[in-house]
Amino acid sequence: MSPAPTVLIVGGGICGNALAVLLRRAGIGVDLVEVSSDWNVQGSGITLQGNALRVLREVGVWEEVGRAGFGFDTLGLIAPDGTVLHVAEDIRTGGPGLPATLGIRRPDLQRVLTGAVRAAGARVRLGCTVESLEQDGGGVDVRLTDGTAGRYDLVVAADGLGSPVRAMIGIEDRPEPTGMGIWRVTAPRPRGVERTDLAYGGPAYIAGYCPTGEDSLYAYLVEPARERAELPPSSYAARMRELAAGYGGAWEEIRSSISEDSAVNYTWFHRLLVEGPWHRGRVVLAGDAAHACPPTLAQGAAMSLEDALVLAELLAGGAGWDEKLPAAYRERRMPRVRMVVENSVRLGSWLMEGVRDADVPGLIGRTMTVLGERP
Repeated sequence: MSPAPTVLIVGGGICGNALAVLLRRAGIGVDLVEVSSDWNVQGSGITLQGNALRVLREVGVWEEVGRAGFGFDTLGLIAPDGTVLHVAEDIRTGGPGLPATLGIRRPDLQRVLTGAVRAAGARVRLGCTVESLEQDGGGVDVRLTDGTAGRYDLVVAADGLGSPVRAMIGIEDRPEPTGMGIWRVTAPRPRGVERTDLAYGGPAYIAGYCPTGEDSLYAYLVEPARERAELPPSSYAARMRELAAGYGGAWEEIRSSISEDSAVNYTWFHRLLVEGPWHRGRVVLAGDAAHACPPTLAQGAAMSLEDALVLAELLAGGAGWDEKLPAAYRERRMPRVRMVVENSVRLGSWLMEGVRDADVPGLIGRTMTVLGERP
């Protein structure tokens, strides 16, 4: 009998963790390396649409994720003063058995996924990453930053937006800022907040919040990107409170809870879509290493999870692991990913340009209808 194939996954975020579990289920040997020594158990909150939840169900963690998060099926549009303007039924892109949307604290989601990776039997190394790669027609020789080395049938770079492996294999695409920045914070959930409410206008482009549990939510404010040199971390809480002061309703209670600078996160929105091949030989990109978009459609994590699902299906399908396989993976993913990246960027551009007659509901509806189909 020939030995079971082996895969090195670089990056222990949402994409890498899901892929590790799916590959182990298929009997494929998996080593996972993550540069963060704490396995990235940090962050505020995340919004997961139904198509993301569908993949998490395939991974086998949906029930635990569902218990840890807060699911809902409607979306509210509010005025800056908190007045509810419209409540819409959201599209269940994961099918009738799943909520349209689920909010969850990022550390809780990561805890569930890392537990599943351990239980699946993947070999995990934290605090290290790839130092060098050399490949031939039969495999990839990898040296890690902890001094160890190994040979693998395939290497998957799921190492994020700034992917060092992407650069290492000569793919020159780089993320580009879109001109927006976002403030995020975890806060107690005010009584009566049971869905995402979005305010367009006021001091920020978007003011929104998403419940992440019985007692928690995460809130966010989107504004023109600020230079980081202007933003000492010791000013984060005060700056977010100042921006939040332009909003009423639940924002009054949320704003009063923003007190710790370390609890506030500020990042820029970026766009990335690797237009050429997503691989070089036996090294292939996945998740944010291949594509990323502003969270205006809340689809970044979903696209990464779908990458993991599709790549795992192809690797477990019995076909040879040659150039045809990563090419088929990109061909299957690219139309869907391109739609999400371009539409996410378009929504942001409309806000920055103040386009008043933009068909925002139509764009969102068309996008979500497509995402309701299996990737």
